[in-house]
Amino acid sequence: MNKGVRECIVVLVLLLTTAICAQSENSQDHNPLFQGWYADPEGAVFGDTYWVFPTFSDDFEKQLHFDAFSSKDLVNWQKHERILDTTQIKWLRQALWAPAIIEKNEEYYLFFGANDIQRPGRDSYDPDNDINHYGGIGVAVAQNPAGPYKDYLGKPLISDFYNDAQPIDQFVFQDIDGTYYFFYGGWSHCNLGKLNDDFTGFIPWEDGTLFKEITPESYVEGPFMFLRNGIYYFMWSEGSWGDGSYKVAYSMSDKVTGPYKRIGTVLETTEGDIATGAGHHSVIKKPGTDEYIMVYHRRPIPNLDRDHRVVCMDKMEFNADGTIKPVKITHEGVK
Repeated sequence: MNKGVRECIVVLVLLLTTAICAQSENSQDHNPLFQGWYADPEGAVFGDTYWVFPTFSDDFEKQLHFDAFSSKDLVNWQKHERILDTTQIKWLRQALWAPAIIEKNEEYYLFFGANDIQRPGRDSYDPDNDINHYGGIGVAVAQNPAGPYKDYLGKPLISDFYNDAQPIDQFVFQDIDGTYYFFYGGWSHCNLGKLNDDFTGFIPWEDGTLFKEITPESYVEGPFMFLRNGIYYFMWSEGSWGDGSYKVAYSMSDKVTGPYKRIGTVLETTEGDIATGAGHHSVIKKPGTDEYIMVYHRRPIPNLDRDHRVVCMDKMEFNADGTIKPVKITHEGVK
């Protein structure tokens, strides 16, 4: 074999090795979790299966259904199409978003915002266009996390503006005493209520009101809560959902009702990151462990549209004092 042939073979082997290594590295990338434009993911564990319920991210007038995704290993995801849409929610006319789910008595209750309801007095309110004059937070129910879901009430669960909070972005938290707490609110106001036994309404607080405002500093929307080692972690999104300023902050308390004082930012994107606008998250705890995962959406680079958002997962870890370490945004995600 002459020298020229040997050199060609060496070059070919090097190129092939490089290609194989690159393919191997890419095979370790798990973010985004699945294809398509999705946002506002609600993560949950039912039995031995992980679930993600996201917003279908599109123009408001096209955002009229939910898909769900399930996985046994957090890597391979099965898509469950159109688990809820306008065929079931007759009062839905636009902007179905930000699902939240909880299981009770072997039934699955899916809470959602619909119609981007507005009120008189805001610049966004158009008296001549009634598409967002009625709506708010609704609830649907199914016998299986994958649906099919049906409208539980035939009307919104909340359609009024308590404490000036837009009725969107709800989260249901079951406390250790069995009480179901209901966090929600846009327009930089967060309310807290207590769901009644059949999820048809709310139990008044001691002062007779249905909702207490618990808005922490810099809150915008997207509330979420989890309990770890006796500490209640209350989390929310800040910035603007439509651009790269979106991020997640948190606080800690020894009571589900707070008070909640902002500790700091736990998820945000900075210059040079692999994406922008990471926010509107949820948290999954791996069953039987002290391992936690943040489920969130972010804007890929390059970004193609206001609604170009994808769902990702990354590890969430804690310091010795219980505070949360900043979440690192990765391509690799959770293995």
